[in-house]
Parts: sequence; C-alpha cells; structure tokens
Amino acid sequence: MRTTLALFLMLAASLATTSAQQAPAQVTYVDAAKVNDLFVKPGALANGPDFTASIARRTAAGQVEIHAKETDIFYIVDGSATFVTGGTMVGGKETRPNQMLGTDITGGQTHQLKKGDFISIPAGIPHWFKEVPASGVTYYMVKVIKP
Repeated sequence: MRTTLALFLMLAASLATTSAQQAPAQVTYVDAAKVNDLFVKPGALANGPDFTASIARRTAAGQVEIHAKETDIFYIVDGSATFVTGGTMVGGKETRPNQMLGTDITGGQTHQLKKGDFISIPAGIPHWFKEVPASGVTYYMVKVIKP
C-alpha cells in the first residue's frame, strides 16, 4: 500500500509545475500510521502551493464538477463507482472562483471505476461520481493546481 501511495504521489508531483516566484518546495512525510488513520477518517495528506493530496471516501453520488485550474488525479483503493467524464454539464453554477457544480452530464464517457484503477481529469473537463454503491469507494486524490 505504501509503495502504491509513493508511486501515485510521485506521478502526481511530476505533473505539478512550480513558479520561480513561489517559496521553495517543502518535503512532506506522512508515516504509515497516519495514512492508515486516513482510511478510517478520510482527509488531507499534504498541501502545497501547486497541489493537494488526500484520501477520500464516497458512499453516495456527487454533483457534476468542473475545475478551471485543477487537474484531479484518482487512484481507487477500495470499492467501486460509476464515474462520468467529458460531455456537457447541465445546470452548472459557479460555486466558488474557478469551480462550477451541476446536476447532470450529457454526452460524457462512463467509466466503471474499481480497486486498482487510475484516472486523471484535466482542468476544465466535467466529471461526476454518478453512482456509488452503499459500500462506497475510497481513493487517493491529488489535485494539481495551475497558477
């Protein structure tokens, strides 16, 4: 599990870009006990000026999302979900700067996510956990933030 997390975070970090004006990058170390605790009560692993990393768990469908400046990267650790990407957001409203939430997607691509799957959603692409069984889905999530 730790090897998977390390590889996942290294991949996500390689996608992040840093600006010359930003403070020097800081190393974040999270020991196995803390990581294991986050599987019980999901939350943040690390944050930086150009990324966030966390463990997330869903037990129900969500809203359609579009992030103008964030690429989402997910690695499914447990469970399954029906996930839709692309297409056109229906009922979209800006809920905070650079983020819209909506009620549906028309014309997107459906993915049946399961343990071991990886998916990345570039900034600007609609995406949606459309169906999540009651048993839920747990995943590592890295958000790479564009300046």
